[in-house]
Amino acid sequence: MDNERFREICLALPHVAEAVGWGHHLVFWVGDKAIGGKMFAMIHLDDQGTGVAWFHCGAERYSEMLETEGIIPAPYMAKAHWVTIERWDVLRTRQWDEELRLAHRLIFEKLPRKTRAVLALPEKEQLKLIRERKKLLAERANSKT
Repeated sequence: MDNERFREICLALPHVAEAVGWGHHLVFWVGDKAIGGKMFAMIHLDDQGTGVAWFHCGAERYSEMLETEGIIPAPYMAKAHWVTIERWDVLRTRQWDEELRLAHRLIFEKLPRKTRAVLALPEKEQLKLIRERKKLLAERANSKT
């Protein structure tokens, strides 16, 4: 497992958007952030800091996951049941796939109805709404400065 394989797994899931966050993380969202999407996983872009990957594992699996050597509570996100994987070899490829699919599903189920309604639209309409929303958000940000 490595960053590219992790990225392939995430991008193969439905309604996934990726964005650089906090300067050096690649963040994977269920639905674009601009329409109320929520992040479900992330990786380092520069191999600096704690661990190689983080993802949401849900309240039910959180304690069980922490019993595995090389899995620790995710800094700043442990209360939301996120874990940090310290090395790529902590999980087998099949386990990575299962955990990322679970993270995606758990976050999708928590999305607001409004966001899920946008994700149910045809792709062309989704993209148009996302572009419009990003433009509006940029205008608001510029007016505050």
